[in-house]
Amino acid sequence: MRRLKLILKGCLPTEFWDLLAKSKSFVYHNCIDLYNLYLIKKAPRRHRKALEIVRKKEVIKVAFFLTHESVWKYDILYNLMLQHTKFEPQLFVCPVVNFGKENMLIEMDKTFKTFKKKGYDVIKTYNSETGKYLDIKKTFSPDIIFYTNPYEGLQDYRFYVKQFSKKLTCYVPYAVMTTNYDSFYNLNFHNLVWKIFSETSIHKEIASQKQINKGKNNIVTGYPGFDQLLINKTPNKGVWKNKIQTLKKIIWAPHHLMNELNEVSNFLEYYDFFLELADIYRDKIQIAFKPHPLLRIKLEKDVNWGKEKTDKYYNKWVGLENGQFENSEYLDLFLTSDALIHDCGSFMSEYLIVGKPSLFMIRSESVMKEWSSFGEKAVSVHYQSRDKKELIDFIEDVVLKENDWMKEERNNFVQNILIQKDSSTASQNILNYLESQLFR
Repeated sequence: MRRLKLILKGCLPTEFWDLLAKSKSFVYHNCIDLYNLYLIKKAPRRHRKALEIVRKKEVIKVAFFLTHESVWKYDILYNLMLQHTKFEPQLFVCPVVNFGKENMLIEMDKTFKTFKKKGYDVIKTYNSETGKYLDIKKTFSPDIIFYTNPYEGLQDYRFYVKQFSKKLTCYVPYAVMTTNYDSFYNLNFHNLVWKIFSETSIHKEIASQKQINKGKNNIVTGYPGFDQLLINKTPNKGVWKNKIQTLKKIIWAPHHLMNELNEVSNFLEYYDFFLELADIYRDKIQIAFKPHPLLRIKLEKDVNWGKEKTDKYYNKWVGLENGQFENSEYLDLFLTSDALIHDCGSFMSEYLIVGKPSLFMIRSESVMKEWSSFGEKAVSVHYQSRDKKELIDFIEDVVLKENDWMKEERNNFVQNILIQKDSSTASQNILNYLESQLFR
């Protein structure tokens, strides 16, 4: 057979084999798409059956699948379940595999240690010594699973939603979404998961227009990521390295999309300038460099940067007297800061909750065309800069002179759109919904 193939390959033109390869690829991908549609159509029936089973249980096991620590929004919900007589929550750190095994092990170890230090009962799902993955179905047998990330291929396939189609799967978006990209609303994940707890009624409406299932699995509860920012009245000021009280505290949070999608990140144009600002205003401000976790990975792989240059740059922030590098939880950092400068959509709404002024850096006007109806409203209550002069004006006028003329407009947006009308936290709203479905 092998010899026959070689003879045929020599006789038939290259174009024929190219066409055959394309045909096979076309058929394969169409079969995958049809199978995914089948799973989506079948999902509600499977969820109804799972719900019937769970309702008969005395104690309901809840697994929280954590990837990066920065996307964890379940602090209060997890603790509410710990105190509940009918829930048994457990936190699992899942492998992030889209940037190779070395990065997977680093991220998993870092996240595990962070949550262990915070007092969580946390379990790794990969054993680096044996090379084996934890079979959660056997060891824990969850009834409900909460995801922190929707992307297939980001975490290991063993923990993706398709492996738990007969379970009640839930999702809180890892950020308050500000753009219209289908990947934020209409992946297979969004249509396969049992419930998505939406940030606002605007997001639910967008989901109803974009999702294959018309957003029928979306429940508006408010955003759990706001809860800690709203209820924490005694944040830790010690997160800032420099203890001089007169220094204004500014967070700089650059995104990682330098060359992809809408190329929103200003990092390549401003990385040296922010070090200059830290030097020029060294007796007036301190800056916390809070980059997106993926920025470092992409810089290390970039031909013009590489690991050595990236490490050198990040270490400059570590060594600055009035600067610091932040790569973990940001709750206390937000609450004790005076301002945020960023180009990161995921921070756009969360920081508004704090009540402090925020500047959104616009790299190009094409970025401003990508907003959803929610994103347009959110960015409109931000100060904006398109060049270095406007950035300096924000620091000098709004931060140092405290001329925050957009404060009332920001607060109206927070009260009328971001926060739910009832007095409960978003986490409590989620728990109330689960109780209404499970404990009839």
